[in-house]
Amino acid sequence: MLLELRGVDTYYGAIHILQDLSLDVREGELVCLLGGNASGKSTTLKTILGIVKPRRGAVVFDGEDVTNRSTSHRIARGMAIVPENRRVFAPMSVLENLELGAYLRGDDLAEDFARVYDLFPILHERGDQRAGTLSGGEQQMLAMGRALMSRPRLLLMDEPSMGLAPILVERNFEIIEQVHAQGISILVVEQNANMALSVADRGYVLQTGRIVLADTAKELSKNDELRRAYLGR
Repeated sequence: MLLELRGVDTYYGAIHILQDLSLDVREGELVCLLGGNASGKSTTLKTILGIVKPRRGAVVFDGEDVTNRSTSHRIARGMAIVPENRRVFAPMSVLENLELGAYLRGDDLAEDFARVYDLFPILHERGDQRAGTLSGGEQQMLAMGRALMSRPRLLLMDEPSMGLAPILVERNFEIIEQVHAQGISILVVEQNANMALSVADRGYVLQTGRIVLADTAKELSKNDELRRAYLGR
């Protein structure tokens, strides 16, 4: 098992956000975590990354209990994040943003640049352009490329469809499939259940900090409760 959350309880002050939350991502899997606003999706990612620490339970990554380890330790061990709203470094160039993705690496980056440019040719063309002048779709590509520069074992994606036009959302998920096909394990946190389930192997549904459904993506997409709540059917 690459990632495990075991009975996690996470609080913000006195507010109990995640309640006995357990999920896992196996090596090579693409797993989606679905839920609406205030369901606890972003807190789950912050708990995985060590930005917030659970009061109970454990976060295990690649066999190591990292519950009390720093975010930088987890990144060094092979996690990478594509954050909500992209959060590129706007004053810096596209090339500089990509280089920052590899800041923990000391080896040759040529192969990684080639892989990123193969996925996102526009980034090669815009290498000297300031990241803040890119379109929303291009910034999403840059955020994904920056994460891939660290050669992650687990790619965490926070609402990759947010703020994008429908045609860009489809292209975005096509790229997520391409990245997954390269053997990278992915956890996608999304409100767009239809798109997420179309590419995922398995999925979880989160409501008010609790997992209420867990199954293969195929079975979840046929679940009547999920279809009414998230798929508009």
